[in-house]
Amino acid sequence: MQFQQGKPAVGIVYDCDMATIDDALALAMLYGLQGKGTSRVISVSVSRPSLKAAEYCDVLTRFYTGEPGGFFGPAPIGLALAPKMDPDTAMLLAPLAGKYSRGIAKLNDTADPVAQIRNALTAQFDQNAVIVLAGPATNLAGVLDLPGTKDLIVKKVKLLSVTDFGGNVAAARKLLAEWPSQIVHAPAELGTTLPFPGASIEKDFTWSAAHPVVDAYKAYKPMPYDAPSWAMAAALYAARPAENDFKLSDPGTLSLSDTGAVKFTPTPSGKHRQLTLDPAQKDKIVQLYTDLVSAKPVPRTGRRRG
Repeated sequence: MQFQQGKPAVGIVYDCDMATIDDALALAMLYGLQGKGTSRVISVSVSRPSLKAAEYCDVLTRFYTGEPGGFFGPAPIGLALAPKMDPDTAMLLAPLAGKYSRGIAKLNDTADPVAQIRNALTAQFDQNAVIVLAGPATNLAGVLDLPGTKDLIVKKVKLLSVTDFGGNVAAARKLLAEWPSQIVHAPAELGTTLPFPGASIEKDFTWSAAHPVVDAYKAYKPMPYDAPSWAMAAALYAARPAENDFKLSDPGTLSLSDTGAVKFTPTPSGKHRQLTLDPAQKDKIVQLYTDLVSAKPVPRTGRRRG
């Protein structure tokens, strides 16, 4: 008997620095979308040298998907390396002090993010992958350097959705100059205009006695506060671009100053676009954010034999 065939939901590569709470909210939201069958998370990687950030991504992945278990093994987490690891933060240490399932304790438990991203794209149907970048472009710049990868990106990737580029200006400029598929930018003002409501943390997660998003949110800043949603905006558009949650600009070109500030210049021949808010969609988007992040985990299931 054969496994049932068919094109699955779009596969999402999520590459972040997991340095701010919106990175955690965005990853949780992507798993909420996966639970609804809208999209699939096919790769998670960290673009800065922080073992605790990789550990936290591992905890979130296992919490929302029930991994490892049943048909699937644990999903690897990619981690960019450097001679010196970044300092740990309360946002990461608080949830990692909890008794959540995890599989990362040392560097050897993480994956090479460049190879992981390439392999994830290789396994997808043509034009059925998107990439969300929420942090330095270090890992994606490394992907561009692999032989044959630009042709692979053209074949597999519908779009790259980005927020900021962290502190690696050189990698970001390389990405903007050489990335062969469409790039869509979610500017900073979009995240501040659509904050994730802190009140949701107090009332929408009570179904779980302990929750890694709640732990991180409360440790990130003194409560109560509403969190900017930069990464969430980029991730929501990437997962469901046809839903018109945001307005899309005419073509243009993105560039970076020496300090990392992003500038968008309208250009008819440009291959970059920018997201803007449709005021009529604001309440709907914030509700989507809270509903998806606070959704109960949906364990992955394997395809049944025919």
